[in-house]
Amino acid sequence: MDTKGVTRSRSGRLITAFALVVTLVAPVVSSTSASATTTLTVAQALAAQDGRTATVTGYVIGQPTAATTVITSGYTADTAIAIADTAAETGTSRMLYVQVTTAYRSTFGLLTNPGLRGKQITTTGTLTAYFSHGGLKSPTTMSLGGGTPSPTPTAPPTAAPSPTGGGPYDSTYYASAIGKTGTALRSSLHAIIRTQTKLSYDQVWEALKDTDQDPANANNVLLLYTGRSQSKTSTGGGADDWNREHVWAKSHGDFGTATGPGTDVHHLRPEDVSVNSTRGNKDFDTGGSAVPEAPGCYTDADSFEPRNAVKGDVARMIMYMAIRYEGDDGWPNLEMNHSVSNGTSPYLGRLSVLLAWNRADPPDAFEQRRNQRIYERWQGNRNPFVDHPEWATAIWG
Repeated sequence: MDTKGVTRSRSGRLITAFALVVTLVAPVVSSTSASATTTLTVAQALAAQDGRTATVTGYVIGQPTAATTVITSGYTADTAIAIADTAAETGTSRMLYVQVTTAYRSTFGLLTNPGLRGKQITTTGTLTAYFSHGGLKSPTTMSLGGGTPSPTPTAPPTAAPSPTGGGPYDSTYYASAIGKTGTALRSSLHAIIRTQTKLSYDQVWEALKDTDQDPANANNVLLLYTGRSQSKTSTGGGADDWNREHVWAKSHGDFGTATGPGTDVHHLRPEDVSVNSTRGNKDFDTGGSAVPEAPGCYTDADSFEPRNAVKGDVARMIMYMAIRYEGDDGWPNLEMNHSVSNGTSPYLGRLSVLLAWNRADPPDAFEQRRNQRIYERWQGNRNPFVDHPEWATAIWG
């Protein structure tokens, strides 16, 4: 539990279209929509940051200057623009950062063309991170006006596959793990996910406001155990404030809040302060008395049971921690076991219950989006059990 916080706000969606013919400036600046069979929205482009070439339409918001900063006046350069699916967007997490190369700066650089803000553009380029943020680089066409997205465009790969099938990251991120089981699968996954960007504990505040944002209200986060939608700014120590819950209780291995498992966003979630205190450092199991502020949750002297809607989420976060932290990088070797009396040992249970929760509550859209956000925006690694829930059985039986 802790009491500090910082703030950020987000906003909504709108789509319109207009056409504007651009008089010839240079042969490389197109006056028509980029040539591609499908024009993606900004949201689709952000979900497909895999190096493909794509055409995207969006509204110019401003000039990106950092991963979470876009200026809307006083522009300093012509080298990049941020676009979104609505001209009124304020949330940088829903903006695509577009590189403006030399050929396009006289027409699409904001320092030279400040009136471009609010205009709709279409551009074709490589979908890859820019400013450590979802982006489009090396544009081959840029034009004013919208493309013509089909009503049901071909969807880019999403973050999570079906529970028993392959996924879009199998041939890239998970290539060395595919086809393996048991100890071999475990070793491969550990080698893959241990490569990550490590956050400070203060950075976790900002990460959670992005990863756990309420899909229905961009100003709020969803609390893990209560399910309550709460303002991103209501952090602190009050009974109804929210703070940072370590799903793998930090006392189980005594790793605290130092950079490492203590700041790994894959198992950190927003939670009501008093409910966080009620859970404490208890292991996970079924049964107990109802938790008044968290409908569907139960607790007793040595265990905590989350509500049905997040049982699988909890299980997969714990499984991630057991694979990510194997004791080979200065942190404890975290393991699941069948006990609910683990104290300060680097163990957390109950394994059989967590495996059952993983099967009963498969990943939903919120959990999949969260995994993708952590991968794209914050840590650069994934929770393999969100992408492949069946790997839990392949490792632990």
